[in-house]
Amino acid sequence: MKASTVTAALLPALLLAAVGCSSTHTPAPGKSPDQKGSASAPGHTAAADSAGAAGSTGATGSSAAPKRAGTRLERSALEQGDLPGYQISANGKNPNAPDGQPQSDRKACQPLADIMGDKPDPAARETVNRGVGSQKQMGLAVSASVSSYAESDAKALISRLRDAVAACGTGFTATVEKQSGSYRDVKAADYKTDGDESVSWTTSASAEGVAAQVHVVVVRQGDSVVRLMALNVTGGRQTPQVPHEVTDKQLQKVRAAR
Repeated sequence: MKASTVTAALLPALLLAAVGCSSTHTPAPGKSPDQKGSASAPGHTAAADSAGAAGSTGATGSSAAPKRAGTRLERSALEQGDLPGYQISANGKNPNAPDGQPQSDRKACQPLADIMGDKPDPAARETVNRGVGSQKQMGLAVSASVSSYAESDAKALISRLRDAVAACGTGFTATVEKQSGSYRDVKAADYKTDGDESVSWTTSASAEGVAAQVHVVVVRQGDSVVRLMALNVTGGRQTPQVPHEVTDKQLQKVRAAR
């Protein structure tokens, strides 16, 4: 299935935040990557054409270029140039994506539904979002966010997510603004990070007849929570993985901004 179909039908309904960087567009020699993930660039995939950056309205604002100063949370977020071989976008949320936190049809799975929303869960004080597109691995897109919490709330979130992953193996359905998507085969994933604590899982997401494998990593670093979601926007069947270099760099920036 074409990437345009996957992006238009799957991301807004399921991830609720589209990733705004082409994973196949490589700048010509001598040219720097397009910080805005320009949809007009030759060879640009539909992932960028129909999508903004990952996540919520949060603190991203409407600017396409990642901010280089401001709050601690903004300094924690990824910027273009932080990761060679990747494009970083802060275009903001896909205009087709519904607002708010998805509601699960199973109470035990609500923490997993929340993760797909504007912020990791209702206790988040502020959230900054980025879209990360790989120029190394065709089709790989990562939705990255950093949220600030009371530290006790951040710890509680990780605990709730672990319980939800264990309880929701058969899946659940999530709905926000009358848009629904299903998540099946929720499975804990072995993914090591150098954060204070983390949880990771994979799931098969589907909506409007389109399905994709998703890998989610949530890491607590002090009172900050990093949320990373990876998928293949070309619709490949292979389960994607959040690149460790993306996770490591994001956590490095969180620690440096403290």
